[in-house]
Amino acid sequence: MSRNPKTIGLISDTHGLLRPQALRGLEGSDLIIHAGDVGDPRILEALKTLAPVFAVRGNVDTEPWALALPETEVIEADPATIYVLHDVHALDLDPAAAGFQIVVSGHSHKPARTEHAGVLFLNPGSAGPRRFDLPVTVARLDLSQNPWGVAFIDLMKASSK
Repeated sequence: MSRNPKTIGLISDTHGLLRPQALRGLEGSDLIIHAGDVGDPRILEALKTLAPVFAVRGNVDTEPWALALPETEVIEADPATIYVLHDVHALDLDPAAAGFQIVVSGHSHKPARTEHAGVLFLNPGSAGPRRFDLPVTVARLDLSQNPWGVAFIDLMKASSK
């Protein structure tokens, strides 16, 4: 990557639905990570109008277009190396030992930020159709802050603004 991204937009589990609020929430990102269950290739094209996009294949991404998406992705974003996969329960490596500072995943539809063994685990939640009573969210990761900043954006609250 030729640039040094500092603001990274995180989105997951769109399931074929890209809300205008999600696009607004990701504006200004230096790059965007889609953590799988894209559901429609037009979503990635729309995201690419905002910033370069890295996307992985989720369990609902079974159509022929989605086979081009990798199951995992590694992103060098100095000062962090980011490992991306759809379902964190499928993680088959020790991210700290492998040199990753951040792991981004989706699948659960639950926004989350946790730390284990010095590794930041992020799930932006689901930006697609609402599931149960879970929020509809995207996230922004700010690598220019120390410690790194993470902000979750509730798209349903953003729609009323």
